[in-house]
Amino acid sequence: MYFQSVDDKEQCLGIYVDGALHFDGIPSNLQRTWKYTGSLKDPAIEYAWLRCGGLPLGEACPEDLVPEWEAARRKMHAFKKSFEIAKIDFRDHCFFDLVPYDFLTQFLEVKNKITEHVFANFASPENYGHLDHMQKFLHKLKYQTLNVNTDNCKNLFYSSGTRASVQKLVKSTAYIDYNLFGTVTGRLATSPHSFPILTMKKELRKILKPHHDWFLSLDYNGAEIRTLLALSGEEQPKNDIHQWNVANVFKRLEIDRSEAKTIFFAWLYNPESTAIVTPYYNRQKVLDTCYDGGYISTVFGRHIKVEPRKAFNYLIQSTTADLVNERALAIDRLLEGRKSFVSHIVHDEIVIDFADEDREAVEEIKRTFANNRLGTFMVNLKVGKNYYDLEDLSL
Repeated sequence: MYFQSVDDKEQCLGIYVDGALHFDGIPSNLQRTWKYTGSLKDPAIEYAWLRCGGLPLGEACPEDLVPEWEAARRKMHAFKKSFEIAKIDFRDHCFFDLVPYDFLTQFLEVKNKITEHVFANFASPENYGHLDHMQKFLHKLKYQTLNVNTDNCKNLFYSSGTRASVQKLVKSTAYIDYNLFGTVTGRLATSPHSFPILTMKKELRKILKPHHDWFLSLDYNGAEIRTLLALSGEEQPKNDIHQWNVANVFKRLEIDRSEAKTIFFAWLYNPESTAIVTPYYNRQKVLDTCYDGGYISTVFGRHIKVEPRKAFNYLIQSTTADLVNERALAIDRLLEGRKSFVSHIVHDEIVIDFADEDREAVEEIKRTFANNRLGTFMVNLKVGKNYYDLEDLSL
């Protein structure tokens, strides 16, 4: 049975099905809808949005429904614009309390028709299960409020430019709205109205504080390099990857870690570079396995159309992004029932808002992150009282 949720918040339960709105006595056998909302958590429900690769409703809409959709969309836009002018925060109100029910019925009916069209014309992607888990996890993160404040940040106000940036961040939305389909490779992006966690300058991270005692940060030592090693069938070094490269790839005592890192990354994503020749890193061998000349296929079931020049770049970045996101899901499950929770993800870094009472779980969290489907990667562990001043933690 096709249906639509009226609101995407857990506490705002309203369902449209068979031409009617339901707020009590929710019908059973609800099977297919446009997108996940927090109000219904049945794992058997299927989502059209995942099937069509994150297309907006207007782009997924069949041609014969365009006039009906445009009329409903324009009216919805007018309602939302009026609420913005009135400074109504949608996070504090249920949408169905703000608009007429006859309009909701009209809008959700056309949304239902678009959903039916998608299920009839789009096959379920190979990585549907992963996408399903991720959309639910990111929805949970969206409804977590960040602790954004300028305590102990006096140095950020010395420069007029930095001061203006801080003030803008403090006034912005204090939550992160990740876009699951914001990039071709699957790397997370954020929506325009989101707190800009992925693009803010590093020194400004000082204004982001944990709700509990610490931020606990985990990232992989040389994440994309280790992904390449794994896809090449090579063992993972147990020490720093750049020092390992100095000894095993460059084999020159006069080169230091920093220089080796610079040279390596300049070579890694330049298909024409021959600066490094080693059996450990064989780009062509990996491409022969994962690229057919038009599409790369990753171990996570992604099939991405890409020109030959960018194929290797897409393969490594996409695989690494899914690797980290899959570990974030595992850590989120591990933290169920605890005070600590995943606060945010920044590229290959997972940051936990950590409560001191969960201290005994740190080693298990680190193991969960280190052990992924490609092997065991070395983990950098850091802690701090804000997101900028993080110090190495050795276990």
